[in-house]
Amino acid sequence: MRELIEQFMHYLTVECGLRPNSLKAYSADLGDFAGFLGRRSADVRRVTDRDVGAFVAAARRRGLAPTSVARKLVAVKMFFRYLAQERLIEEDVSSLVESPRAAKTLPEVLNTEEVEALLAAPDASTPLGMRDRAILEMFYATGARATEVAEMKVGDVNFEYGFVLVRGKGGKERIVPVGRAALDALRDYLSGVRGALLRGKESDRLFVSRTGRHLERQSLFNMVRKRALAAGISIDISPHMLRHSFATHMLAGGADLRAVQEMLGHSDISTTQIYTHLEKDRLKAVHSRYHPRG
Repeated sequence: MRELIEQFMHYLTVECGLRPNSLKAYSADLGDFAGFLGRRSADVRRVTDRDVGAFVAAARRRGLAPTSVARKLVAVKMFFRYLAQERLIEEDVSSLVESPRAAKTLPEVLNTEEVEALLAAPDASTPLGMRDRAILEMFYATGARATEVAEMKVGDVNFEYGFVLVRGKGGKERIVPVGRAALDALRDYLSGVRGALLRGKESDRLFVSRTGRHLERQSLFNMVRKRALAAGISIDISPHMLRHSFATHMLAGGADLRAVQEMLGHSDISTTQIYTHLEKDRLKAVHSRYHPRG
């Protein structure tokens, strides 16, 4: 089982181009599945759909969230599909197991006042404050994910035309417009701060740490939380909430749904449509508050 999982992980890395975080999740979920089969003394080549269903049921009994259970089943289904394609098993029995339907939850977003407070929170008179303001502006200007911002390179920003190259999931690239405020913050950071942070080191990364190394995804999460507290925002926020806010505010301003889909890098427009529900909820709240018979 361990050898088969290693082969599958190599396939996900080389053939599918999955990112480290996704690979880590697949590895953990399949390790969980392997442990489950081991306790049942089941051979992976003789697994039945009942075994897979029992694994899902066991995950539910452990109190895992529906999204976590669904993710584990996706990992198992992908694994068995690979084994069947490679003819390492005779039949993909996991295809007989129906995926649980996870309830759709609307993402939390910041209102425009909270976004303005967050963007103004870093002290731009300090090197790290100038860097963090540029990062926050980039998040809100592009709707990019944390990993995408962390991996941006200096050459990805086109100041003349106001665009940035964003490298998304699966190695897909997209061109996203960047507004004047974000470009101004980036110019200030590049001209007065980045070189000082590098301390003579060489790096093609756009944003670097206080020691001149490239920023990790988790560092961006920590920075956003820190700046949110400084801005007086009480809720726990993350870079992804800025992504949600970007999409919601764009649609509220009249942006075309497909344009927002392209900027976010969504392969399926149904993923982007969730933000239209957020806008409808906002309009209903306004109607309820201000209409005489609301």
